[in-house]
Amino acid sequence: MPDYKAPIRDIHFVLYDLLGAEEHYQRIGAEEASRDLVEAIITEGSRFAESILAPLHRVGDEEGCKFNNGVVTTPPGFKEAYAQYVAGGWPSLAGDPEYGGQGLPGSLSVVINELVSTANWAWEMYPGLSQGAKLTLAAYGTEAQKQIYLSKLTSGEWTGTMCLTESHCGTDLGLLKTRAQPDANGGYRIDGTKIFISAGEHDMAENIVHIVLARLPD
Repeated sequence: MPDYKAPIRDIHFVLYDLLGAEEHYQRIGAEEASRDLVEAIITEGSRFAESILAPLHRVGDEEGCKFNNGVVTTPPGFKEAYAQYVAGGWPSLAGDPEYGGQGLPGSLSVVINELVSTANWAWEMYPGLSQGAKLTLAAYGTEAQKQIYLSKLTSGEWTGTMCLTESHCGTDLGLLKTRAQPDANGGYRIDGTKIFISAGEHDMAENIVHIVLARLPD
């Protein structure tokens, strides 16, 4: 397979010449995101994408995931790459410091996500879907839920999914049938079936948080 080469020059051009990121970070109070720090992070993210993720394309294509005795195993190297991703602090890059994040600008996380996804889209689906789970919990979760789930998603110890698709309608939101019935304890009872849950089961993290799209009674 062709070698992946991160477009660092193009990224720098977009950030600094087109978007004026350096001045923007100063205006929003993110002075710690200096140009030196940002470029160092991009350089290290590029190295990870080029040397760790891109070479996994072949094994991912040729071997794929395995399902045996109710256990999903990812292709050789995927789990180890994720462990390096977590150890490098990449999941927490732009996370809220209150829940273990580094508090760097979200645009820097977007850059890293682009490097990771273009180097190996199949692998990126696993940590990538955690982004939506984190945003959902940050916006709508209770403080207790955030302390438990958001902190683990931010560290990368846990990953997340988006349970959307249903067998009778695909992803046509207007036809979804799954229901969320409020219970007496302030939670919900889910009634329905979802399919095609990307990263819905794997061996890369110790737990998986499922965000389920469902209709309320009203």
